[in-house]
Amino acid sequence: MQLTSLPNSLRPREKLIAKGAKALTDAELLAIFLRTGLPGMNVIELAQHLLNENKTLHNLFNASIEEFCSQKGLGTAKYVQLQAVLELSQRYMQERCQRDAVFNSPNSVYDYLTLQMRGLQQEVFMVLYLDSQNRLVKDEILFYGTINSASVYPREVVKAALKNNAAAVIFAHNHPSGIAEPSQADKLITNKLQQALQLVDISVLDHIIVGGETCVSFAERGLI
Repeated sequence: MQLTSLPNSLRPREKLIAKGAKALTDAELLAIFLRTGLPGMNVIELAQHLLNENKTLHNLFNASIEEFCSQKGLGTAKYVQLQAVLELSQRYMQERCQRDAVFNSPNSVYDYLTLQMRGLQQEVFMVLYLDSQNRLVKDEILFYGTINSASVYPREVVKAALKNNAAAVIFAHNHPSGIAEPSQADKLITNKLQQALQLVDISVLDHIIVGGETCVSFAERGLI
């Protein structure tokens, strides 16, 4: 059925205006992004087809450009538009989190870190600098590559924490493999960093490992 044949209450754009974006299904929201369907398939049907093929929004949004453009109804222009939308959404959420975030428990920081590190193909080491009320001052990626004593330098971490006038810090790094379990190297470097920061009266509240959609907290495990 052509989209124009549907009543206004079932057309995605009109439905969004009348009821708000939260009232729409995944397929309806994706249809607004796609704008047009294909011969014999209206835009909602195309959107549902893509969701069925990819299983999840995560799979569709994280597909490589080659994988994305090989699918029915998609191409380079749509890939570019989607990546721009995703980046704008991430920057908006970062601004909101940085304004409102108070990190006083592992759960309060999980969503923030998952947003920051989702989809990264390279391992990175991030530091969250907090004030005396555990409010986020700034986050910063300090090191790239496999995390071990050779690639993470305590002196640089101490310098950065002092520069940002941090009262406390939270360390975070990702495991692109999706397995969030801490390695022996993770434990050793965390202990070394904790000792270095104690000398300048900066507390280490946690070290969180992000693996896909899963996070593991050193504080919850009793490792800090």
